[in-house]
Amino acid sequence: MDSKFTKPKGFGEILDHTFSLCKNRFKDFFMIFIIFMGPVYLLQAIVQIATGASFFRETGKGGQWYEQILSNLNNSSSFDSSNIGADIGLIVVGLLSALLFPIAEAAILFAVNHIRKEEHYTVRSVIKQAFRRFWPILGSSILFGLIFLGIFLIPIVIAGVIGGILAAAAHPIIGILVGVLLFIPLAIGGGLLITRWSFYFGSVVLDKVSPGFSRSWRLSKKRTWALLGLYIVFYLIVSIISFAVELTFGALLGDSVLLGLISNLASLFTTMIFSVGYAIMYLDLKTRNDADNLKELIEDYHSI
Repeated sequence: MDSKFTKPKGFGEILDHTFSLCKNRFKDFFMIFIIFMGPVYLLQAIVQIATGASFFRETGKGGQWYEQILSNLNNSSSFDSSNIGADIGLIVVGLLSALLFPIAEAAILFAVNHIRKEEHYTVRSVIKQAFRRFWPILGSSILFGLIFLGIFLIPIVIAGVIGGILAAAAHPIIGILVGVLLFIPLAIGGGLLITRWSFYFGSVVLDKVSPGFSRSWRLSKKRTWALLGLYIVFYLIVSIISFAVELTFGALLGDSVLLGLISNLASLFTTMIFSVGYAIMYLDLKTRNDADNLKELIEDYHSI
């Protein structure tokens, strides 16, 4: 087994291992996402062109260069409600992405697990393994989505109701302050609960336990705050990269098809980083709780 996976990792070690693995296996990992999402994004580009979008650049209004750039930035974030064909295309792309992204992430999990065991794998082989878990992944992901929605709607409703009552009875500012003060701890509590259950995906994919919520709860015990912190760090990394791409290319290309393709490629890159990080986090939890490394060492010893 790869020595980097044989002992529990700290916060910084997980981040370091994530980026080193992304660098060393970039071709394999990125190819997995291209195979799944490349055709989907190509379909999106075709739909946009067919509905009148410019491929290279939508020129913004304004006489000076800086006025055109500001106009392009506004156009890139605007929503055209009159273009029904483009909206339908985006809905179709969204549905396909919701179905295919989890399978791509499952393939990444299998690939990282093969690396951990120092086993040979190909992109094709891990994709086949991921598709074998399609229905358990789909069912468990739908359940997790409903749980996620419920957990984060509850704080909003509670804070909104209590804040609204106080705003009507006392003063609007008091109602807003109380609502915010209530929402923050409730949201943190919701984030901790989601973190405890979020490793259902690794359980479904690698351990074939569906829906995997109880196993995720057990694995993440005593590591919840560290795991939530890692999620926040990965979210910040993804957000910074996405914002930089949108700001840089959006100012030049406006609301164009080319900007969409560039943004989609950036999202594939950031999703790859997150998926590899998630795989390492899950395997680290298995090492801490299941003593998988000891089991494999014993098996290797008996096979000598």
